[in-house]
Amino acid sequence: MNYNLTPLFDLTEEEAISILQIPLDQLTDPSERYLAASYLAFFPTEASIQALISAVSNLDPHLCDRLTRRKAIESLGRLRATESLSVLSQCLEDEDPSVVENAVVAIGEIGTENEEMLEKITQLLEKNNYNYRKIIAILTKLNYQPALAKIRKFTTSSCENIASGAIASIAHLTGDFSQIAKITSFLHHAKGNDRRDCIQDLIDAQYYEGIESIVKCPVSMVFRLRAIRLLTQSGLAQNKLTFNKIKPDLEKVLRDHIKDLKFFYKYDQTPSLEFLINELYDTDFERCYLATKYILELYPKQSPELLIQSYQEKAKKNYSAHYHFIKIFGWLKQDSTYDLLVNEALQNKAPQFQKSRIAGAISLGEIGNKKAIPELKKALETNLWDLKYACLIALEKLGDSLNKEHKKEAIFP
Repeated sequence: MNYNLTPLFDLTEEEAISILQIPLDQLTDPSERYLAASYLAFFPTEASIQALISAVSNLDPHLCDRLTRRKAIESLGRLRATESLSVLSQCLEDEDPSVVENAVVAIGEIGTENEEMLEKITQLLEKNNYNYRKIIAILTKLNYQPALAKIRKFTTSSCENIASGAIASIAHLTGDFSQIAKITSFLHHAKGNDRRDCIQDLIDAQYYEGIESIVKCPVSMVFRLRAIRLLTQSGLAQNKLTFNKIKPDLEKVLRDHIKDLKFFYKYDQTPSLEFLINELYDTDFERCYLATKYILELYPKQSPELLIQSYQEKAKKNYSAHYHFIKIFGWLKQDSTYDLLVNEALQNKAPQFQKSRIAGAISLGEIGNKKAIPELKKALETNLWDLKYACLIALEKLGDSLNKEHKKEAIFP
């Protein structure tokens, strides 16, 4: 049997359930079963949930069935299917570490106060080859206090993102913030993923004093903005923060100038302009920011022509590099890029280019051409709070100032 799963959304719920029930050797493409298990996460019905539970209960060792089982567990978690907790609890004793970890996450998404199940999850911290950070996060989310003793052991882990997760967990579960400053030191780890993990830990611990350190962390501003907004929301609700207190830090991240970042890397010799432009395509944002810093400092006059050439050849289709090029055009005050900033950044509604819209707004303000004012005002009609706020910053820069309450309304409509 060969249902057309491309595009995947042409598949009906009934067809997906049928695929899970057909013997593997009767499927034209065995991977259809995995895709069907993934697709059923969109159908919160009893029929879909029971089909997924059956897939989880299938212990056939064939690779396709094992992969399907892992995906079915994920889908049950996304559906928050409480009726699946019993079978998920059994999965915690499985020999496949991926099945176990997926079950832990699914149980965390569904939620439980079952002591036996929570203790099974806690005992995984004593076993090898598991993602301890993930397990600690779920135990913390489920507020399982009896796990504290085992979690504490990981606060001194040589793996910094595990130590960070454990420290944040202790702070969240006990209110003990005595070690939380260690997490802020991890924000400048060599690995970008670890930096992002530490930001999440500060969010989870609701450590408001960490906002200043988050601002300086050289990861994509998307992660920093998310952190500031989430911490601000909880801080305002608890009367521990005010908008005026976080406003300077929020605007630093939206402007995203390299002078406000703290770097882990440094060059051991003066880099060439060609090397720096190539670095703007790196997936580690710290390398991109560092390259931006050196372009602005060493090659402010030589770089525009080569930057525009590289943009036209590659960056305009590379959503990560696109952002950095758009920002640099603004910092270099390249009025010749005005049309590009409006048409290919500010007005670019492709989801993957959302942060470039913010960059476009900020750069239009930096260039200083007042004909951007109508374009920025038009962009204020967006539902995207970060873009709206960036436009207000740019309008203020261009002399079209609105009162500060408009900024507060942008982030908290």
